Amino acid sequence: MSADARHRTVLTVLVAVAATLVVAALIAGSPVIHGLVSRLPAVPAEGLASLVAVACLVGAAVSAIALLVRDARVRARRTALARRHPEGLACAIRVGPLAQRMNELRLDNASPIRISRRYSIVADESGIAFWDGGRRPRMVDSYPWREVRNIRADATVAGTGVLSVLVLRVRRHKNSVELPVVLASGRPGRFALSDAAFFAVVREWKAKHRTALAAEGLEVPPLTAPIPVITAAMAREDAEARALAAARR
Repeated sequence: MSADARHRTVLTVLVAVAATLVVAALIAGSPVIHGLVSRLPAVPAEGLASLVAVACLVGAAVSAIALLVRDARVRARRTALARRHPEGLACAIRVGPLAQRMNELRLDNASPIRISRRYSIVADESGIAFWDGGRRPRMVDSYPWREVRNIRADATVAGTGVLSVLVLRVRRHKNSVELPVVLASGRPGRFALSDAAFFAVVREWKAKHRTALAAEGLEVPPLTAPIPVITAAMAREDAEARALAAARR
């Protein structure tokens, strides 16, 4: 079992145990809870409905404000980075193991990496840099091209869908780690890149990687095409086409 699978299993078990304890506490303390509820002052039904409606509106407003603040922070960071790095700037969405794997590439006494849900990446002639922050961007970490061993396209399942993932294999301090990068659109919201837009970035990064290694006289990795992402719908359409072709024979 991989480390990620063990982590998910432990979380699932902890949630199940916590839920069981909460249910047991509610059952054991039901007389006390009933006594407390009976002492509460009566609230008219109309007043209760109004309170619930107000609470829902306040919650929705707070969530909307938080999203607007986050999107404004992302736009400010992107604008600031675009002035310094007009080419090679990309948006990305953090997936679960990214920060953990980036920390595996750091020295033991180094401060742990913290990266926001939406961050930025700059891929230029010197290497790949991960950026966070707002109008004053903060570099989280950077990897020269000579430390990048491989760049490949892959996919991961997110809920009921499939996300395209750019995988960077980086070697540093005798550690070799794969960093999953989910590229995203620069528009507000969480829109992961896929298909042509995604593979264009993969090809661009591979070309910069090869050019930088060749300029330093290092071994250039073999030229390979990006791995296409095959979804369930694409597989189903392919199977139907094969069945139709076989029936026509």
